[in-house]
Amino acid sequence: MKIFFLILLILVVAVTVALWFWRQSDHTADRAVITGLATLQPAAPERFDLALLEGLPEPAQRYFRYTIQPGTPLYTVARISMNGKFGMGNRESPDYVHMQATQVLAMPEGFIWKMSAHRGLLGISGSDTDQWTRFWLMGLFPVARAGGDADHARSAFGRYVAEAVFWTPAALLPGPGVSWKLVDINTARVVVRHEGMEQAVDVVVAGDGRPLQVSFDRWTDANAEKVHRLQPFGGYLSEFREFEGFVLPTHVEAGNFFATEDYFPFFIARVTGIEFPKHDATGHPE
Repeated sequence: MKIFFLILLILVVAVTVALWFWRQSDHTADRAVITGLATLQPAAPERFDLALLEGLPEPAQRYFRYTIQPGTPLYTVARISMNGKFGMGNRESPDYVHMQATQVLAMPEGFIWKMSAHRGLLGISGSDTDQWTRFWLMGLFPVARAGGDADHARSAFGRYVAEAVFWTPAALLPGPGVSWKLVDINTARVVVRHEGMEQAVDVVVAGDGRPLQVSFDRWTDANAEKVHRLQPFGGYLSEFREFEGFVLPTHVEAGNFFATEDYFPFFIARVTGIEFPKHDATGHPE
């Protein structure tokens, strides 16, 4: 009997150690993505000039005039710190948990959202990127691992194109792969094409140009059938602050089935800081 318990103890320790190393490998992968995205920041970016807006639909011009102050260096990579609530349930039973997260956003190349959340003594943490979704319970037990396929890449692309409207407007100035269309007097549609993917996002702006809401058709399996299909997704933006010449929302509410009776805002975030990673004298991200 003693030998049995000794073997069992050895197995438990071995599994625990293996899981710990597995978790550390995820952290290493996260750090590599963060560093890689930061290197995409322009080392000597152009500065914002209203001439860059010539030919754009009027609501799009309004959006850029509000979100980017004249003379601002056009940084396209942002590091966003946030806290708030993340819904683990559904509209009828949201099951919100309090979360803290850091995101690096580098549209159109990719993003990483590194989150931790707690309810009582239970904690969940992990990361969501254009390549994977990986979350752990108590930092030791893997509870969600997905990605590495076309469905994940397409769904993630929709997310981070929309989030560029929130937090990296310079990445959406007209250029290769980025175009704008008029929808109505207060709405413009940005269309982003990258590596065979295409995403259209509608932006509703106020009279002064502040973006009030963002909506798009997202490729997702967040439905009862768990089947990937296009579904309405979107959110509301508010509480704008200035960050290094960019005027950006610090309160974001977003979710599936936007503008329908099934809308569920599973993501409610309050931004605590936005930085734009710079390059040091050697050309490496700081």
